[in-house]
Amino acid sequence: MPHSHAVVWMDSKEAHVFRFNAEDVERQRIKSHSPFRKVHHKAGVIGAGHQQLDRDYFDHIVDALRGTNEWLLVGPGGAKDQLAHHVETHIGWLKEKLFAVEPMDHPTDGELLHHARRFFKAADKLRPASA
Repeated sequence: MPHSHAVVWMDSKEAHVFRFNAEDVERQRIKSHSPFRKVHHKAGVIGAGHQQLDRDYFDHIVDALRGTNEWLLVGPGGAKDQLAHHVETHIGWLKEKLFAVEPMDHPTDGELLHHARRFFKAADKLRPASA
C-alpha cells in the first residue's frame, strides 16, 4: 500500500522524513553535507549575512517525498522556511502537495509521527465529502 502522507522535521543539520498511511510507516534520516552556520551581520560586510542553502540537502529531502499526496513541514529555525521557499519557487509538483509549515522544537520520532497522524486526520475531517 502506498504511503500517502509525509511529515518532514528538519533543522540545518538533518531531516527526519516519515512517509505513512493508516497501517505502515517508512522512516528516513537525511544528513546535510554542509550544515548552515549562524552568520551574524557585521557592519561593513558585503551581503546580508545569510548562509547559502544546501541544495543537495534539499534535493535529497525532495526525493524522499516522491509519491506522497500531502506533506507537512516542521522544525525549529529557518531551515524549514528555506526549504519551503525552495519548493515554492522551483518544485511546483511538490508545492501543491505541501499542506502546512509549522514551527516545532525537537520531538522524539514517536511524538512527530503522532502529531502528523493527528494533523492529517483533522485535515481529512475538514474536507468536503465526495459525491
